[in-house]
Amino acid sequence: MTEMIGNLPDGWTIYIWLITGVLIIIAVIYWIRWAAKNEQFDEDIKYLVFDENDKDKMSPEDFKKSQEVMKSQMKRREENLALEAAKKAKK
Repeated sequence: MTEMIGNLPDGWTIYIWLITGVLIIIAVIYWIRWAAKNEQFDEDIKYLVFDENDKDKMSPEDFKKSQEVMKSQMKRREENLALEAAKKAKK
């Protein structure tokens, strides 16, 4: 193996760098696609840390938005739990 590498012409290492770079780009694209499909880029996530006790610390608009986001997230959670239960029931 070392003899084969030693017999390679000069400049062959650039091809290893190019292949490695392409593999990294493919991996990044895959993980960004996965994150987009799994709701990882949700801008409203910041509202999930608030609850009813934080009403006085927020503007009325922000509190209303917080409550809407919490309801939608709970609904989405219930949907996901139902999907997981259905998958387990199939097995």
